[in-house]
Amino acid sequence: MRYKFLEHRADIKFKAFGSSMEKAFENSALALAEVMTKKTKIKPIIKKEIKVSGKDREALLYNFLEEFLFLYDSKGFILSKIHKIKVKENEKFELEAVIVGDDAKNYEPSQDVKAITYHEMFVRKERGGFIIQVILDV
Repeated sequence: MRYKFLEHRADIKFKAFGSSMEKAFENSALALAEVMTKKTKIKPIIKKEIKVSGKDREALLYNFLEEFLFLYDSKGFILSKIHKIKVKENEKFELEAVIVGDDAKNYEPSQDVKAITYHEMFVRKERGGFIIQVILDV
């Protein structure tokens, strides 16, 4: 299972899973994309490279997911898939990814995600991999 949606009264909550931190981050981006597109298959036409950093894993995750909201709002870009993702954990946490997607105007508008929240957010290493939890403000 890559991710699953959980019950939440007002917003959208999900958990993403991965055998590595990179895979868990990738699956969290795909969960966000599913919310934004209502499961519409997005064509992988436009390629972009992104780089984000954060003071810890949660800040890195927040900045990573926020980048997709920024790309959607400012460039009309909507994610299809992630080709490559690399996380570096040193004094500063850094992530580089190659992503592909399409122009959002080619698709019917769906769920508006206002923001990524830190509320109940976590990135945990557990048996066999990583688990991420996020609540999206919709």
